[in-house]
Amino acid sequence: MAEADIDDLIEIIEKESNIEDIPTCLPMMPVRDIVVFTDMLLPLFVGRKKSIKAIEESIEYDRYIFLTAQKDAELEKPTVEDVYTIGTVGRIQKMIKLPDGRIKALVQGITKAKVLEYVKTKPFFKVQIECLKDTDSRELNIEDEALMRNVKEASEKLLALKGEFS
Repeated sequence: MAEADIDDLIEIIEKESNIEDIPTCLPMMPVRDIVVFTDMLLPLFVGRKKSIKAIEESIEYDRYIFLTAQKDAELEKPTVEDVYTIGTVGRIQKMIKLPDGRIKALVQGITKAKVLEYVKTKPFFKVQIECLKDTDSRELNIEDEALMRNVKEASEKLLALKGEFS
């Protein structure tokens, strides 16, 4: 990778988006085979007409878009029931329209959010969202800690049993 490209990526990652600046109504794009996390920087190749329209619409929202995973990656035309309601607000850092009509977009995950309402579903999804605050693991209460300990112990027991049958 060229030195200029590396500098550009570092600049993109270092740009902070203020969560208060994120619109509460955004175009939504279902993504296949991936869950987009906060602070993740990834290229997306967008080919579905509905998703291309959502990307184009996001330009009017300061390049913000709500990304959520599809429950079944094989579906070509997901409906409201086919996508998760929790996802990530992303910001399109760079976008290139390809000769075949697809779009290549470099997207950075900004914050977790959940769908409150579907404002429209055609010609693309548009949703009312609520940004979710990250939970600091140091803020866990005693019940959360006990649950985590129980899951860890159960996992260790399963691994031990698996080792006995191998």
